Amino acid sequence: MVTPSRIALARKRRGLTLAELSDRAGVSMQSLSNYETGRTAPRAGTLNKLASALDFPAAFFQGPPLEELPADGISWRARSKASPRVLDAARAAGTLGATLYDWIAESFRLPVVDVPSLGKPDPETAAGMVRTRWELGEAPAPNMVHLLEAHGVRVFSLDPDHAEVDAFAVWRDGVPFVFLNTLKSAERGRFDAAHELGHLVMHGSEHACSGPDAERQANAFASAFLMPRASVLGHMPSGAHVDQIIRGKRIWKVSAMALTYRMHDLGLLTDWQYRSTCAELSRLGFRSAEPEGMGQRETSQVLTKVFAALRAKGVRPSTVAAEVGLTGEEMNRLLFGLTLTTVAGGGQQTVSTSKRHLSTVGSPTSGSAGSTAAPARLSSRRSGLHGAPLRG
Repeated sequence: MVTPSRIALARKRRGLTLAELSDRAGVSMQSLSNYETGRTAPRAGTLNKLASALDFPAAFFQGPPLEELPADGISWRARSKASPRVLDAARAAGTLGATLYDWIAESFRLPVVDVPSLGKPDPETAAGMVRTRWELGEAPAPNMVHLLEAHGVRVFSLDPDHAEVDAFAVWRDGVPFVFLNTLKSAERGRFDAAHELGHLVMHGSEHACSGPDAERQANAFASAFLMPRASVLGHMPSGAHVDQIIRGKRIWKVSAMALTYRMHDLGLLTDWQYRSTCAELSRLGFRSAEPEGMGQRETSQVLTKVFAALRAKGVRPSTVAAEVGLTGEEMNRLLFGLTLTTVAGGGQQTVSTSKRHLSTVGSPTSGSAGSTAAPARLSSRRSGLHGAPLRG
């Protein structure tokens, strides 16, 4: 039985119009429209044509209906000129990521959600409240991907082909998701993660989460969350020179531009000093890149440990991809830059549909600034498999 919504989702994922898919698959637009609305169903031969044209396994289209990420609930961190087609493709990829996490959640007990919804306090206050709740104090934030995961946020990467989208966040059935562009500098990746946390906290499903005001609030939240007021005031001198800012940014693992903006916001740089510092940093290449930066991006601990545990049980990533109904390449795009896991063989092999019962024993809790989770071990209910503690 073919699920109509899965045909539409796969088409959006590939960024295709009905006309483009018609040309690619050799199927009439009217037929495609009927398939997507459920008025008629494609025969086996036509389904194979669609699967080939969309680069999805035929089995994908015969799965149960997928719960798409709510369009109205997504906070996009994207270029203003990003086309609706690109945003639809990113949303469809997000839906596939959520589906993969559903599969993981059936086999693993994941960290419980601990992301407060604070309505609309000012961003500085909201950042401080989350820091207090997560017991971070005034210390620099640890690995942001680990921190989000330890508090129940499901983190995935965005398709490298869609560079127009920096990141986005969304709540789905009470579970927060964050999708990050992993082609940017490590420092900008940290800021994007904090920015999306700001949306989740201040602009949940019951609040407006898009538009220039929401973006400014999320930026201010990220700035305050990554660079607490007391910490910056305690480390950075008033009127700091460019070389001092370049050294100082390493304390909080942020970009030089982000620290410059934060110092201006806190009154440590005058308007003139801020403008001249930005001009000098731009001349040195800090506007488009991050010279002398962190280098390696922060990666996922949950996804890495999940696939390591599965591999130890003899379950290959390609098996997971096939059970979810994805190609190996599609799953790799969801993991790109977040784990060292790669899927070989296209992920289209025939596998058993029975789940492997693995679970995390002990729920991660908030820890100190240097650790994002209390010890938690991956274990198999069948063979007592143990992994390393989930630490940031």
